[in-house]
Amino acid sequence: MALDITDLPHPARNDLRLTDVLFALSDPERLAIVRQLAGGPLDMAQCHLSDPTMPKSTKSHLMKVLREAGVIRNEPLGRGRRLSLRHDDLESRFPGLIGSVLHAAIGS
Repeated sequence: MALDITDLPHPARNDLRLTDVLFALSDPERLAIVRQLAGGPLDMAQCHLSDPTMPKSTKSHLMKVLREAGVIRNEPLGRGRRLSLRHDDLESRFPGLIGSVLHAAIGS
């Protein structure tokens, strides 16, 4: 049986909503994922949660919330998935927001 890795839907830049982005960033685990991606794209398997015993399904849900809010891009790469922060899209729609959130997260 062949592995079927498909493209997932991502909101267009103009469809990003501030309330969705803020909700996605409000969870400490999701924020930790975004902080990891601020340094550049990562394979999904390289993205670690603070609780290593957390089920894969929970990790997938965290990624889904971030993707559907438009905070990250989740694209197929070989047999896995590649995650990246949609920094340019977020900066275009909400200037200074992602930088402020990431800076505040580092200081806390």
